[in-house]
Amino acid sequence: MPPLVIYADRAFTPLEEIADAVVVVDSGIITAVGPRRHVSAPVGARVVRAEGRTLAPGFVDVHIHGAGGHDVMEGDAAALEAAAATVARYGTTSLAATTVTASEDRTCRALEQIAQFIEAGSAEAGRSKQRPYAEYLGIHLEGPFISPAQRGVHPAEWIAPPSADALRRYAQAARGHAKLLTLAPELPGALEVVDTARQAGMRVGLGHTDATYAQARAAIERGASHAAHVFNAMRPFSHRETGVLGAVLTSPEVGAEVIADGVHVDDAALRLLVAAKGAAGTVLVSDGTAATGMPDGKYRLGPFEVTVTGGVCRNAEGRLAGSTLTLDRALRHMVGLGVPLGDALRMCTVNPARALGLHSRKGVLAPGADADFVLFNRELQVAGVFLRGIELS
Repeated sequence: MPPLVIYADRAFTPLEEIADAVVVVDSGIITAVGPRRHVSAPVGARVVRAEGRTLAPGFVDVHIHGAGGHDVMEGDAAALEAAAATVARYGTTSLAATTVTASEDRTCRALEQIAQFIEAGSAEAGRSKQRPYAEYLGIHLEGPFISPAQRGVHPAEWIAPPSADALRRYAQAARGHAKLLTLAPELPGALEVVDTARQAGMRVGLGHTDATYAQARAAIERGASHAAHVFNAMRPFSHRETGVLGAVLTSPEVGAEVIADGVHVDDAALRLLVAAKGAAGTVLVSDGTAATGMPDGKYRLGPFEVTVTGGVCRNAEGRLAGSTLTLDRALRHMVGLGVPLGDALRMCTVNPARALGLHSRKGVLAPGADADFVLFNRELQVAGVFLRGIELS
């Protein structure tokens, strides 16, 4: 396949904005990026002229349960491909398959299947012209070590006390592909699990938690450096006991996920989060379910059913149960709040890639990085997607 050259009106790396930009790709890898006057096109290259378009790295979603009618805990290749192909249409080129609290047997079975799928060649997904789909970079374990008081829609019967031995079993089932663990730091044994997770190469996030400020800070000092869907399923903020939110908002070392769909979090709270964490500390996630990219109806979320009405997912009790959000919508929502485009792009590209330890390869336009791109029109609608240099038709 010949090299690929893309010309665009501008590009965001995303840390730098480049006017009259050129990106050169060879064998699915970026070899050059910069202003047109400084970058030469290789002889014989295929040229894409994206006039009126903005080029940016593909989105990285570190908290997504499914899409396209399928949940990642189904585990089979057809379900995982369908979910990844669906979100690719909206600019997500990489994702972390996110589990939901279930029995240990069911969770381990799903982890084994997802690991097998990743090892079978998810990295080559974008090279297939028959059905390109986003790449699974690893697995996000959301639960089962969460607070019953802040469980959201996670099934109460499968919530488990933090256990280093149980986490080792999960890690073994995931065969090194578990990259992120969400837990409630106030539970007995949680700090030991933080240690075990970090030893296994996982980043630890605080979530589904009723922790006080001191309990959250203890976990952060132990090495927790992430927070799952901030504001949702967390002890509310109070001026006398700020709780886990106080710790997350004032700890620069903690990256904060947020679901910016206009449903899960009020716009004033989104502005507060960005003011506290800045562009570098905010991570946009979808918390997407099988209903993403699908019409209203009934869908699975791990072991239980959710109902989608007007694009909003709820369980049988009427609680919010994940979302149908895609990251292009989250991006537009943040820009609509006044966040500069470069900052908003950073929140859904390099920041989540950093949460997985892959920011030199994913979420950036830089030589040596994977050629995952999104092209936007002037209204920030997705106008083109490239997965490892292959254009999604």
